[in-house]
Amino acid sequence: MTDFMKMMQQAQQMTGKLQEVQDELGRLTVTGSAGGGLVKVEADGKGTVRCVSIDSSVVNPADIELLEDLITVAIQEVQKKAKEAGEVEMKKMAGGLGLAGLPFNLPF
Repeated sequence: MTDFMKMMQQAQQMTGKLQEVQDELGRLTVTGSAGGGLVKVEADGKGTVRCVSIDSSVVNPADIELLEDLITVAIQEVQKKAKEAGEVEMKKMAGGLGLAGLPFNLPF
């Protein structure tokens, strides 16, 4: 019975820590860019895009495809950075709970 209670306590701790990680990722800011910084995308640590900044020099009505490509690349970069930030936070959490080395997939 003691082992079961200990497992329940650990599960509660893990749930609390997971919520803390989610909250921290929501406050984190990551930036992706393309075209040497002509297009920038800012997102939170969960990958939710907050804003897009486009330098006016890349706004050419005759070449919308270039702008679309730059935006796509910047979004992909910011999502990659957000995923990496999430993985770092999950590893910190796992280490703090004595679970280092176990595989974790982010729930988003």
